[in-house]
Amino acid sequence: MTDEYGNIQIETTLPKPWEEEQSFNDILYDWMTRAPWLVISAVAHLLVFFILNTIPWGLLGGEDTQEIQASIEQTVEEVFEEEEPEIEEEVIEEVIDEPVLQDAEVDELETVDDIDFDSSEGDPDFLSDSPFDENQFSNVLGLGGGAGGKYGQRGTGGGRRASGGKAVERALAAGLAWLADHQAPEGYWDTDDFGQYCSVGTDFADGDGRPEWDVGVTGLALLAFLGAGNNPAEGEYKDTVSRGINWLKQQQDDDGLYGDQHAKEFIYNHALATLAVCETYYFTKSPLLKRSAQKAIDYIAYARDPYGVWRYDVPSIGENDTSITGWMVFALASAKDAGLKIDTSALQASLTWFDDNTDRATGRVGYNAPGTFSSRVTGVNDHFPKEEGEAMTAVALLCRIFLSGTEGLIHSPEEDELMDKHAQLLLKRLPEYNPGVGNDMYYWYYGTYAMYQMEAKKAGVWKKWENAMDDAIIKTQRDDGCYKGSWDPNGPWGYAGGRVYSTALITLCMEVFFRYDKVLGSR
Repeated sequence: MTDEYGNIQIETTLPKPWEEEQSFNDILYDWMTRAPWLVISAVAHLLVFFILNTIPWGLLGGEDTQEIQASIEQTVEEVFEEEEPEIEEEVIEEVIDEPVLQDAEVDELETVDDIDFDSSEGDPDFLSDSPFDENQFSNVLGLGGGAGGKYGQRGTGGGRRASGGKAVERALAAGLAWLADHQAPEGYWDTDDFGQYCSVGTDFADGDGRPEWDVGVTGLALLAFLGAGNNPAEGEYKDTVSRGINWLKQQQDDDGLYGDQHAKEFIYNHALATLAVCETYYFTKSPLLKRSAQKAIDYIAYARDPYGVWRYDVPSIGENDTSITGWMVFALASAKDAGLKIDTSALQASLTWFDDNTDRATGRVGYNAPGTFSSRVTGVNDHFPKEEGEAMTAVALLCRIFLSGTEGLIHSPEEDELMDKHAQLLLKRLPEYNPGVGNDMYYWYYGTYAMYQMEAKKAGVWKKWENAMDDAIIKTQRDDGCYKGSWDPNGPWGYAGGRVYSTALITLCMEVFFRYDKVLGSR
């Protein structure tokens, strides 16, 4: 169809857009037909959102990773740098937790007055004639049966009676209490200023020694506690031992020496400290204490004359003497029993030295040559007659006894005969309390242990010695104020070690029944 101008027009019957009408039903129908796709789209967007949030975007940054890695490495380095110095604390922290190798329980005693000395428990043989008697010890200190000391379970000495004796038990408990009360807070025993630590009064005990012997005297005091069944892990005085051992370790230099070389005879300090540390290691088996003990033993090997034994100079200048050799023998023997590495040729050299310095006619062992007596310091202790004691003979006798059971050592054919002669000489010089003339507590110590061991070989020798010891030490122990439990340092070496030295040595003498088991006759 055309219009008036001739244009073609197309006609339709569909309604015009502006004329089109939509009802609500039409709109609802159209929305419903598209709804599923909207829901699917919304769910898909939500899933994508959650997935993106679970991705650790922080790990994808290269620079951040490097910073975190650097921080971790730095922290690890700090931990390992700080661990090494903590070795200083092993005696108190590490050693105390170590297992104990002995059987005896040590009951706590605050003072000697806590002990019931009046109960015989119905035993008609409660007391013997001599208060200085092995049958007098009670289990109140964990004694009897050889459980207390270094060789407490060696040999056949176990099963001793544990009756409650009066004299020795009281004296021993008082001696240990006095030593514990006079220990410095740092752990050592101050030879010239110990009196200030007394806790029972202000009338402080005298009897000063010399400060250069603090290391050695501390070793002696610790041996007294160890011998009575105390160690860093067990015993009434375990804290006392812990502090003392820890202090000794702090005195050890890089070469293994305990103390320093300021004193001429500094090697005595090292020998006594080494013996105490090795005995402590024997009981505790602390790996950290082992290092200190082994270094000390290595120093002893270094100090020995390669053609002989020991004296004062390190390195050796070829001089030797019996006195220091005795302490070295026991330090090495203790180390050997504890499983440390020792030079066994040093033990053989010691036996050879004793043989070479023994007067075959009399049995006397010399200090640095056959027939010589103990040394004295001119103008200091030379007023003590050398011939009043047989200290060097006692040293050699005790060393021979313990070395006689050592595998691999060659003994002289007349070994037994020489030991008998040694013992006879000691019986001619029995302990006697004689201030300013005798009272060689060093001699008494070695003689007491030697004669106790010799009883298994020659019956009757011990009874004579112990009766003399009764008069010499049991009746002379101080019982007043800050002196209570101690012994006066009125022997030839009291000027050096003082009251701590004399008290430690005599306390060790009273431990003879259990500190070392009977060696002779047990092989």
